[in-house]
Amino acid sequence: MSMRDRHMFLARLALAVTALAFSGASAAQTTAPRLGRSAPADLIRRMDRTVDSVGTGLPKGSGTVASGRAIFATKCASCHGEGGTGSMAEAVAGGRGTLASLRPIKTVGSYWPFATTLFDYIRRAMPLSAPQTLADSEVYGLVAYLLSIDGIVPGNVRLNRMNLPRIQMPNRHGFVSLEGREFDGNIDRPALVQVKGRRP
Repeated sequence: MSMRDRHMFLARLALAVTALAFSGASAAQTTAPRLGRSAPADLIRRMDRTVDSVGTGLPKGSGTVASGRAIFATKCASCHGEGGTGSMAEAVAGGRGTLASLRPIKTVGSYWPFATTLFDYIRRAMPLSAPQTLADSEVYGLVAYLLSIDGIVPGNVRLNRMNLPRIQMPNRHGFVSLEGREFDGNIDRPALVQVKGRRP
């Protein structure tokens, strides 16, 4: 095959490929894709696992500091370090009294204003390698353990949906709304917050 014939062959091949691509694109434009289906209301209810700042949405069950310590050791410590002091992932314990310093350490005990938010986050997103696989009792235990590390709850506490919302976090009053009112965790109100310079 001469050089001229080779160029002609490649040009015809390119034209054929282009024509096929355009015909496929126009066919795709005339036929709307049918992807998925509407989610049934009962499925949406089962998947809505939100827990708000006052505890609405907390499930039945309970967990102790001791059970949480064991779960943390097997499912959390590899990322968050022994005792929650940090490793591959950030520390989740310690840092109390550092928020007004030049090097604030934002952890559950030093920064988070609501204990219920901790339950919601762990149940929804942890462990990172297998989110939403923890039983509710395991999540209650993990929350109890993490709060006990910083002395927020005693070491013999059993947390459940009745007593978890009553826990007063050290930085509970450390947030204000943009209007200057204390932030109460209601997501229907302006949620942008700023840290007051208080030491918890």
